[in-house]
Amino acid sequence: MPLDVIVVMDPIGSIKIAKDSTFAMLLEAQRRGHRLHYVIPGGLSMHGGEAVAQVAPLTVRDDPAAWFELGQPSHHTPRAGDLVLMRRDPPVDAGFIHDTLLLGSMQRQGAQVVNDPQGLRDFNEKLAALEFPQCCPPTVVSRDAAALKAFVGEHGDAVLKPLDGMGGRSIFRVRAGEPNVNVILETLTEGGRNLAMAQRYLPEIVDGDKRILLIDGEPVDYCLARIPQGDEFRGNLAAGGRGEGRPLSERDRWIAAQVGPRMRERGMRFVGLDVIGDYLTEVNVTSPTCIRELDAQFGLNIAGQLFDAIEQGMGNGG
Repeated sequence: MPLDVIVVMDPIGSIKIAKDSTFAMLLEAQRRGHRLHYVIPGGLSMHGGEAVAQVAPLTVRDDPAAWFELGQPSHHTPRAGDLVLMRRDPPVDAGFIHDTLLLGSMQRQGAQVVNDPQGLRDFNEKLAALEFPQCCPPTVVSRDAAALKAFVGEHGDAVLKPLDGMGGRSIFRVRAGEPNVNVILETLTEGGRNLAMAQRYLPEIVDGDKRILLIDGEPVDYCLARIPQGDEFRGNLAAGGRGEGRPLSERDRWIAAQVGPRMRERGMRFVGLDVIGDYLTEVNVTSPTCIRELDAQFGLNIAGQLFDAIEQGMGNGG
């Protein structure tokens, strides 16, 4: 039975469809005969105690010159039988949190929301990895610049990053004794007001920062290794990294087996794990990507796997 698929995402006119996983989901939903509804940016609201979305009917095409068409906007109250895809990129700021609260109301109205709104609030993408310390490199999180600096001194080479970034933004590699370490820490912590994370530098990054995708806690059989280019140490595609698909290693599958059941239990239907060498570094829950690249390299249909799982859960599949 066709579903109403309501997508909350960043402005669709500015996406790059060759890399956009939300777009892959929309193409698959449309292929299956579901009705697509695009939430106008800022279009979630409450009326008379009900959560409402201002939506426009959406048609998508795999055409880089003209990939979408929108119809006339109207208000829609999501209920049972509706699927809401929450696919806004970080930062998880006040506006993002408020939207998840409205999405929680849509859940109570009967709509299926992917990923679970409370999980989106609870799982900071940097801190969530630390729920699985057996998988992680040595790490410290603090507002105290002295503690972070001591960690750099202890390990000799570390990566420093904020807790709310994405795409490799504001990530620094710092070696012990480096003269800029104090100003880097002042900037990241805003003089001790914000938490920052320090992790031991993993030299295996030269072989790629692997993105492993989980669907209902189960890993896709291939990962995308994002390999730094030139003088850049970050592998993020947004920072110029090159994506190379690879089959999962035994260690990758072990990490997925550690994390997957917890994600499934919390309603995190589609998750991206970041793994460098043998270590988990992040658990991405807001808008994990890399579907398009893996589909293209291995002839997969990852969005199809996701919709199979969602439809089965909604009583719409076999």
